[in-house]
Amino acid sequence: MGVTVVAEVAQAHEGSLGNALAYVDAVAAAGADVVKFQTHIAAAESTPDEPWRVRFSPQDESRYAYWRRMEFTEPQWTLLAGRARERGIGFVSSPFSEEAFELLERVGVDAWKVASGEVGNVRLLDRMAASGRPVWLSTGMSDRGAVHTAVERLRAASAAVTVFQCTSLYPTPPEKVGLNLLAELRTAHPGCAIGLSDHSGTIFPGLAAVALGVDVVEVHVCFSRATFGPDVPASVTLEELALLVRGIRFLERARAHPVDKDAVAQELAPLRTVFGRSVVAGRDLARGAVLTARDLVAKKPGGGLPPDRLDDLVGRRLARDVRRDERIAVEDVEA
Repeated sequence: MGVTVVAEVAQAHEGSLGNALAYVDAVAAAGADVVKFQTHIAAAESTPDEPWRVRFSPQDESRYAYWRRMEFTEPQWTLLAGRARERGIGFVSSPFSEEAFELLERVGVDAWKVASGEVGNVRLLDRMAASGRPVWLSTGMSDRGAVHTAVERLRAASAAVTVFQCTSLYPTPPEKVGLNLLAELRTAHPGCAIGLSDHSGTIFPGLAAVALGVDVVEVHVCFSRATFGPDVPASVTLEELALLVRGIRFLERARAHPVDKDAVAQELAPLRTVFGRSVVAGRDLARGAVLTARDLVAKKPGGGLPPDRLDDLVGRRLARDVRRDERIAVEDVEA
C-alpha cells in the first residue's frame, strides 16, 4: 500500500453542512485518500469560560460559542461519512470528548485521530484502543516521554498505531517542522506506522517526508486563502492538495524503483553519441604535421576518439591530410 494522503478540513467548513459536504467532494477530486474532520460538542469538552487562544471570530462572543457553532448533529455526521464512502475515500474525525467518541462510534470512522491536546486523555485513548480501529496519534504538543507513554498504552491494548510528527504552530515555520524526528519515531516505536501532520501551509514538508519514507501525510485544506477561519494560514488550497498528491505518487514510484547507475548508463549509451564529443582538427592539417594542443578540439557529436584521449595525440605526426572539423583517430597518426 502506498502513502496515505489525509486532507484535514478541521473547522474550515465554518459550521456549514453544505461547506463540509463540498469539502468531501473537493478533497476526493484532488486525489486524497481520507477526509478528516474534528467533532466538537461544546458542552462535553469545554466550559463557557474557556479563553480564546487567538480572538479570531468577531461573530462568536466566546470560544465556547464558537465550538457550539462548529457542531453537527449525528444525522449530519452520518451524512458526511456516507458522502465520503460514496466518493471512495476514508472518513476520520478527531473526537474531543467521550460524547464525541460515542457519536462517531455510532456513525462509523475508519480510524481514530488523537488530537495533539488529547494525548494525555487516557480514558479517551482506552476507548479508542478498545474499539479495534486504528489509532492515529498526533504529537504536536507532547515531549518524547508523553508520546512513549501514550503509544505503549495503545499498543498494550493491541491497537494499530500511527505516530505523527507535528508541531502545533499555525503556520509552522520551516525550522519547526521536525523532519529529523521522523526517523527517530520509526526507531523509537517499532511496529508503528509513521506520519507527518503538517501545519506549514505548503506542500514542501509533505513531499520531503515521503522521500524520507513516511506512511501517512496529513495537511489542512481550505477552498482559498481568502476564506475565513483560524486554520487558513496553516492550510493548503485544493489545487495545492492535488499537486501534493501528484508529487507523492511520483515519489512513491521513484522510491519503488532503485536505479542501477551502470545499467542506466548502458541503456543511454546511444545518447552519448548525440551529446558527447569527438576529437577533431581545429584547422586544416597536412600529412606529416606534428600535432599540438592548439591543433585539436573536442566537438559534437560523439562516436569518435573521446576528449579524454586528446593528450594522446599531442606530439604525434599525422599520417594523412586532415580537414578542419574532421575527426582524428589513433590510426591517423604515426606510431
